[in-house]
Amino acid sequence: MPRSLVLGNGNSLIGFDATYSVRDIYYPRVGDANHTMGNVCRTGFFIDGRFAWLDDPAWERKFGYAEDSLVSDVRLSHPGLGISVRFEDFVDLARNWFIRNVEVTSQAGFSVGRVFFHYDWFIEGSDIGNTVLYEPRHRGVIAYKANRYFLIGGQVGDDYGISSWANGKKGNGAEGTWVDAEDGVLGKNPIEQGSVDCTVGFDLGAAGSNEPRSMTHWLCMGSRLSEVTAYGQDLIVGKGPDTYRGRTLTYWQVWAEKDHRHIDDDLGKPATDLYRRSVLTARTHVDNRGAIIASTDFDITKFARDTYAYAWPRDGALVANALDRAGHEDVTRMFFTFSQQSLVEEGFFLHKYTPYGQPGSSWLPWIDSHGVRTLPIQEDETGLVLWSLWQHYRIHQNLDFVVGLYSTLIVPAADWMVSYVDQRNGLPMPSWDLWEERWGVHAFTVGSVWGGLDAARNFADLFGDVAAYVRYRDAAERLREASDTHLYSAELGRFPRRITVEDDESVTVDTVLDSAIYGLWRFGMYPPDDSRIVDTMKAIATQLANGAECGGIARYTDDYYFKVESDTRKVPGNPWFMCTMWLAQWYVATATTAADLQPARGVIDWVVGHQMPGGLLSEQLDPNTGAPLSVSPLTWSHAEFIVTVDDYCKKALALRRKAGAQ
Repeated sequence: MPRSLVLGNGNSLIGFDATYSVRDIYYPRVGDANHTMGNVCRTGFFIDGRFAWLDDPAWERKFGYAEDSLVSDVRLSHPGLGISVRFEDFVDLARNWFIRNVEVTSQAGFSVGRVFFHYDWFIEGSDIGNTVLYEPRHRGVIAYKANRYFLIGGQVGDDYGISSWANGKKGNGAEGTWVDAEDGVLGKNPIEQGSVDCTVGFDLGAAGSNEPRSMTHWLCMGSRLSEVTAYGQDLIVGKGPDTYRGRTLTYWQVWAEKDHRHIDDDLGKPATDLYRRSVLTARTHVDNRGAIIASTDFDITKFARDTYAYAWPRDGALVANALDRAGHEDVTRMFFTFSQQSLVEEGFFLHKYTPYGQPGSSWLPWIDSHGVRTLPIQEDETGLVLWSLWQHYRIHQNLDFVVGLYSTLIVPAADWMVSYVDQRNGLPMPSWDLWEERWGVHAFTVGSVWGGLDAARNFADLFGDVAAYVRYRDAAERLREASDTHLYSAELGRFPRRITVEDDESVTVDTVLDSAIYGLWRFGMYPPDDSRIVDTMKAIATQLANGAECGGIARYTDDYYFKVESDTRKVPGNPWFMCTMWLAQWYVATATTAADLQPARGVIDWVVGHQMPGGLLSEQLDPNTGAPLSVSPLTWSHAEFIVTVDDYCKKALALRRKAGAQ
């Protein structure tokens, strides 16, 4: 089930599903570890003998956030219980506290009202060796293993502490303590260990007709007991949870306002709201040590037995560029420092990394079909980090920062790209494509490598390194000449997505149309109005368009990933947000009049219309229904929306000024 809202502070991240049940609890780094492993942590309500968890289909739900913040504003109603509920949830900006403010209102009133919160523990990613216990001094339940502690507490009015609790076993036929809550009474087992879960309850007392009852629940996370007690719950109780809500709300609203442009004037409030939401969503996926995580939606493990909770250098470079455009220099600097520390000695990036900067799991082999050693890499990742770093410098002009990366990141990566060339044709040596599916020489990789070499040339010029400047300039020029000669296909009338040089030096052209060919112009190698680029992009616009009701652009013809429709003439593949926005970016880049911007405006409106109710963007959509597919949110999708809006607004302004000068 795709995630519908995410909250976080760069150390912790909480993910909610479409029922507003908690599914992900990441701490102490975004992306690692998920202490629930994506399992449902239930929230339930007991009203005068009737009970419902939030996954009950009778709930009516309205998802959202307080404006321009990472504080939720979610409203639910349940006709059977006769109540409406409002949640204002957040992760404190500075401390790893997940705080939930709950207000329950009944039109008819109630004599007995109780709220229950359940946690399904897989501390450090495992249900082995966990402990849950009731701790009377702080009137809460503590879950722990090794150096991971979680205090589960709260208060109703001025009365702090939970009203009741259940600690128990799960698995091996035991459903878990959440079942114990459904009669409104918990068993109060003082402690349990092993494969465990826990449920805590709060008594709201009685309420008159339309008389709201409020309570606050918190989950304090820390690496030792005192961190969740004396420096956790005691501080919340002492200062009051509203103190932390207020400061968190204010912080994110000020942070989100750093880009002061008036997007409303060009695109309207819905696009502005999604732009701001995209910036905030991207920020939740940036760990405070620099890793930019692709997605924290744990449900993808059901498909691949692995997650998207890794730092891909490519994804990170593009997300960093989006955040740089939105004015957030500090958070992107952390990414480039993380990248410098992750670069391997030879000068390239591996497939992906954990939030700790260690190599992540991979399916890219280290030998080819003949048993010969190959590099398990996607060379576009190395090129794009340098490209993104130069864009970062152009925006922020932070010379003191980039000079520290010149000899440790820029030169080693650029020199490696200069060396990793097939001398037979002048193109890059084969590597894996950005989709991690094919080996060869890919159009997207060629464009990315050129962008990286051009960035290195600019840096060398900036620092007066004449020899390096000539080396990178010449390498970029040779690469473009090789692309003209060996990559472009006159027979196709466009660029192909890939060529493969066989052992006998013959060339096999991959004729499948792929939206990622856009990379040849996106990173500066070719102008967007080059006739060959125009023909290629027009082919993408027509041949990869989804003919079913949802619309949008597919990755490539006959895309297998989460495939829904077998008729590729109608549906070449599921529509992807990013691929659709790449086309919009080209429309913007080639626009010479205000009217030329209309196709791009249509794409932006399409994205706004297909966001999830809480403002998140998934990876793909069902081509018929528009329902989210694969992970949600995908940080890359949000980054491409930020970039598309930024491109649009800048071009609209330039065209207005041009018209005014005529």
